[in-house]
Amino acid sequence: MKKLIFALFVFLSASCGTTRNQSTSTNRSSESELKIMSYNIHIGNPPSKPGIIDMEAIIKTIKAENPDIVSLQEVDVNTARSGKINQAEIIARKLGMNFFFAKSIDHDGGDYGVCILSRFPVSETKIYHLTTLAGTKGEPRVMATARIQLKNGKYIRFGATHLDHLKDPSNREAQIEEINKIGTDETLPFIIAGDLNAETESGAIQKLDQVFSRTCIRCEPTFPVVKPDRTIDFIAFKKTDSFSIISHHVVQEHYASDHLPVVALLRF
Repeated sequence: MKKLIFALFVFLSASCGTTRNQSTSTNRSSESELKIMSYNIHIGNPPSKPGIIDMEAIIKTIKAENPDIVSLQEVDVNTARSGKINQAEIIARKLGMNFFFAKSIDHDGGDYGVCILSRFPVSETKIYHLTTLAGTKGEPRVMATARIQLKNGKYIRFGATHLDHLKDPSNREAQIEEINKIGTDETLPFIIAGDLNAETESGAIQKLDQVFSRTCIRCEPTFPVVKPDRTIDFIAFKKTDSFSIISHHVVQEHYASDHLPVVALLRF
């Protein structure tokens, strides 16, 4: 495989699944407000620049929105194609956030998966290996979860995931059913966010809506980055939880990734 050009800067890598202390404060109008972001970062590769890894563009996009908690998908850690860097740690360090990386697959000498970023303390991290049905040739998928202590001292559970991308919806629907079961069993308020690879009218999203409330009903498109025409990136919380939606928007950043980021402001 052609070696990718590493753009802008290089940082030393660190081990996956760790967190750091940070003191960055948010500027919410109330301690009960929580800003959530979901972003498929396409391994930091701008679609208009094949072979380039531009982590600074991803970091700038997230920083501009100033989220409290972020679900990242398509994150590389120490893969040759991305220049043997720990993308999860680089993004977290530059933003002053804690992080937890969850590997979905081995890839190109390193790891590939999802990541949780949080301005608040993170504990009880866990990786759920979601179902890939036999014979579908689907790529293994995971959901990462973490207990997060908010500024007001309360705890929530947060999940980051990236569901199967095959045209056949069987894996996605099975994976959503597993996520619903995890949500139903969870005693803490539970927010999930990620690239679900399913549109709002799909069976997978209909299943999701049985247990979770999405932060958008008539959702703006999030993919592809040029002339987006479908919504496949979502933020949702368990229906029984005491969240209210203040706002939801899709960030119109059309360079850094092949997906547009999604941001929701919640009151808890």
